[in-house]
Amino acid sequence: MKLPRDVSGRELAKVLIQSWGYRQVHQVGSHIILQTDQPTPHRLSVPDHNSLRVGTLNGILRAVAEVKRISREDIVASL
Repeated sequence: MKLPRDVSGRELAKVLIQSWGYRQVHQVGSHIILQTDQPTPHRLSVPDHNSLRVGTLNGILRAVAEVKRISREDIVASL
C-alpha cells in the first residue's frame, strides 16, 4: 500500500475525529492531542505540520489501526 505524500497533520486529525471516534483533547505547541475511549482508551499526538513525513504518518496509522482493530488501508481510504 502506498501512502499519500501530501497529508497535513490537521487533515489527518480531522479525519480521525469525524470518521474514527477520536476527539481533540488539547494542543501543545504544534502537536494536536487526540483521544478515544472505544474500544480501549488511546491517546495520540498528531504533528500540526503542512505535510507529514511518511514514517510519521505510517506510525500514526499503525497505532490507530491496532487500537480500532481495522486495517491501515481503511484509514487511508477515508483521507
